[in-house]
Amino acid sequence: MKLTNLLSGFLIMLAVTPAKAETTTVCTLISDVQTHEVLVQEGDCKRRATAASTFKIAISLMGFDSGILRDAHHPVWSFKEGYPDWRKIWRNDTDPQNWIRHSVVWYSQQINTRLGAEKFRAYVQSFEYGNADVSGDAGLQNGLTRAWLSSSLQISPAEQVDFISRMIRRELPVSTEATEKAIELFDMGLRSDGWHVFGKTGAGLSQNPDGSTIKGQPFGWFVGWAKRGDRTVAFARLTHDSQRPTVSPGFAARDAILKEYFSRKDAL
Repeated sequence: MKLTNLLSGFLIMLAVTPAKAETTTVCTLISDVQTHEVLVQEGDCKRRATAASTFKIAISLMGFDSGILRDAHHPVWSFKEGYPDWRKIWRNDTDPQNWIRHSVVWYSQQINTRLGAEKFRAYVQSFEYGNADVSGDAGLQNGLTRAWLSSSLQISPAEQVDFISRMIRRELPVSTEATEKAIELFDMGLRSDGWHVFGKTGAGLSQNPDGSTIKGQPFGWFVGWAKRGDRTVAFARLTHDSQRPTVSPGFAARDAILKEYFSRKDAL
């Protein structure tokens, strides 16, 4: 009787114990910006996912090119009740540098709102950014504030690397000054192996075919570029978790690719 009860309890425990979260690397892609040579290509690099906070690279270009953003410290905008405040630090006054450093969603939304729907859409289309769909959630007309947040705007790792490469080669339809100011915001410093890394993390939920989100199964991004000597490479890593991880999937993607490819002189 006791053995039966013990086995029953064990089976119940198995039934209620959640499966261990698994992180899958969807794609790792690294390409030489000038020669277009693909240095690393692993996984499905054409699979699109929400742009999430990596879209801040594109927004920064729009902001500087349009004159809405002036430099790393101007303009300073104040938090208002009703703005997204998922992190406590987002309630502070924010300038462009802290917008990127703390990935402040409402600051992105305020740039886009000042651009207006027509200009915003025109920039994204001229950048040939992923599917260039900035309509937002179906029927809600919220593209200016939601398109890149597990919504309509989708991009693949291959498209991310192409976008970054064109930016570095100054091939995007924005001013050189705008590009240079935007690049400064994403500077992550010089690593011990000599690579000077620039980039942006991102994380967002998976989506069903109808666009609805799937809670607890996030994508993680780390997108950017790195310079060493006269060589510049563009990179993207996209990951997917089967359950909500304990560490931000964007941070995990960043730390992994930096360790694997930008911490050893002979890695690339």
